[in-house]
Amino acid sequence: MNKYILKIEGMKCSMCESHINDSIRRRLPVKKVKSSHKNNETIVIMDGEISNELFHDIIDSTGYKLNDIKKEEAKKIGLFWK
Repeated sequence: MNKYILKIEGMKCSMCESHINDSIRRRLPVKKVKSSHKNNETIVIMDGEISNELFHDIIDSTGYKLNDIKKEEAKKIGLFWK
């Protein structure tokens, strides 16, 4: 299971978070996606590998700017992914 941390510029409110989350869910088979406009980031947990270009394509299509992508192994703690 992989965890991608996307640093995104331009989110100002919870509607911005929803817009990004919905765009990612429509295009990728994610286990979990969560955005924070306060932290300027989106966390995506999913099986498999995704190219940086695909993430850029998805975020660019929403009108926001993807500045950085970090990948690490997702850890399941109890019923929840961290």
